[in-house]
Amino acid sequence: MEEKTRAVLYLRLSKEDKDKLDEGDDSASIQNQRLLLTDYALQHDYQIMETYSDDDESGLFDTRPEFERMLRDAKSGRFDIIIAKSQSRFSRNMEHVERYLHHDLPNLGIRFIGVVDGADTSDTGNKKSRQINGLVNEWYCEDLSENIRSAFRAKMKKGQYLGASCPYGYRKDPRDHNHLVVDDYAADVVRKIYRLYLKGYGKAKIGKILTEEGILIPTRYKREVLGVNYRNSHETEHTRSWSYQTIHGILNNEVYIGNVVQNRYRNLSYKDKRHVKQPEDQWIRVTGMHEAIIDTDTFLKVQERQKIRTKAIHTEGAASLFSGILFCADCRYAMVRTYERRGAHRFTGYCCKIYKTQGKKACKSHAVNYDQLKETVLHAIQSEARKILTLEDISYLSKIEHTDDAVKNCQIQIRHIKDEIERKETYKRKTYQNYMEEIISKEEYVSYSKEFDQDITGLRENLEYLQEELEEKNQMDSEYGEWVKKFRNYIGIAELTREIVLELIEKIEVNADGSINIYYKFRNPHAE
Repeated sequence: MEEKTRAVLYLRLSKEDKDKLDEGDDSASIQNQRLLLTDYALQHDYQIMETYSDDDESGLFDTRPEFERMLRDAKSGRFDIIIAKSQSRFSRNMEHVERYLHHDLPNLGIRFIGVVDGADTSDTGNKKSRQINGLVNEWYCEDLSENIRSAFRAKMKKGQYLGASCPYGYRKDPRDHNHLVVDDYAADVVRKIYRLYLKGYGKAKIGKILTEEGILIPTRYKREVLGVNYRNSHETEHTRSWSYQTIHGILNNEVYIGNVVQNRYRNLSYKDKRHVKQPEDQWIRVTGMHEAIIDTDTFLKVQERQKIRTKAIHTEGAASLFSGILFCADCRYAMVRTYERRGAHRFTGYCCKIYKTQGKKACKSHAVNYDQLKETVLHAIQSEARKILTLEDISYLSKIEHTDDAVKNCQIQIRHIKDEIERKETYKRKTYQNYMEEIISKEEYVSYSKEFDQDITGLRENLEYLQEELEEKNQMDSEYGEWVKKFRNYIGIAELTREIVLELIEKIEVNADGSINIYYKFRNPHAE
């Protein structure tokens, strides 16, 4: 009895196909392909050795799981023919068509058959049509990729969230999967991370605190609590600890202030899965698209703090209280820590870095005792607060706080008037169009146009008045108001903390005699 020709069936459903059934099941298209190819094999008396099925895979890439398994079996000599619905189901990449259909498979003695389009590598006269089909398939993918990219960009500009997975602290809105809603438990953890950082804890230290408290890392929380099939390439099944990078990402993600920032990366091409980072001016940022977890002031404060180089906070807090903001008044280099030469080598204070590394010929020591420095800065802040917050300033502060509601109301009115002006101008344009199309008479057009002009003039006058009023109210929250508000809470402070230092002070310079110059983050209105 003559041995039958050994054949395998290759089935593929692309990501773009729409006739999917349940997630994880073979689609109707896959089932139809299976029936078609099985019938073809039986009609030609081929022995079906195996069926390879790639569901939800693009034909542009050869990294499809079942495709790769089929090629491994081909090299092992397990079959003689590959049968697919068409050449495009095998590959839509011209480079792969040439490599596999016209080189690798023929060298292995394996024939390829496309049932619907008539592709057959045993027919040498068929090669040109296969190559033309390969080009057409690749052009199709290029056009499809550009169309999808354009559609995605349009959605991004509308602020629709397109990420496959939600940022930690949010879930997808069940009514709109392109909108984020707050996940209360994870949001509380995010707030805790921001609070700890502003208290002076480093990112690694924050991670250690969360790990010790048994708080699940984001990947495990999504899988074990939310039931999301989520994997992070940087973490394994055994990862339990919060990493520096995870904390860093949370502290720098604008999503927590209600913004959606997308288009930060792009593929090298439609045929290459590798991502490259886009310049920031290419990012698509839409503000106020969902409920914020962190207020904008806190977020900006965290961004500012990260510019200060600082070491992890110590238990006693002493060694890191002035890290990143203490400098020599002469050479402008950072001050470094000094320790007792004998005994327990206890931390005592600071001296100039240049002096310590290059000697007294380069700069003087500018030595300052830590306890004295801390006491001096504390008294300076207390004194500044008492000097600034006079009874008149307290009254002023109270006044500007009462303007907040008025400012919001003014902003709402301005938006409403702008919308009304735009609406009236649209009506005026339509009136002219109706006149040109002889829908209305010239007299009617002149009458309507005059009425719209009067309405628009009145609205513009109201708009100008409200804008002046808004500017006046905003002036009350000027540098002076900011200075007063910042120092209000520090009149009676008895202990200096890292949080207070970073809140108020830009830098401290130490003079050669040990005295200091304090540069605050806000201009002192009484200094002029």
